[in-house]
Amino acid sequence: MEMEKEQLMPKWFNGEVYESGDTVSNPFTGDTAELTAKELSMYDLIMGAQVTGNYDIMQKGLTWFRRENPSAYMTLLD
Repeated sequence: MEMEKEQLMPKWFNGEVYESGDTVSNPFTGDTAELTAKELSMYDLIMGAQVTGNYDIMQKGLTWFRRENPSAYMTLLD
């Protein structure tokens, strides 16, 4: 699994890699986006980094997400 994790996510990613995606709602607008397992894993890492004040990881995650799924980024994180 560790080798698979490295193939899916950037080396700096230190969160859990989920096996399936889900629908996520923007807490401010209520708009939703369907995320893949990889995107959901990164979304949760970004949210956790924000809560804990780990802004370096949060910024890396936001940059990754913006490139990986611009539409979901605009809906959930912008």
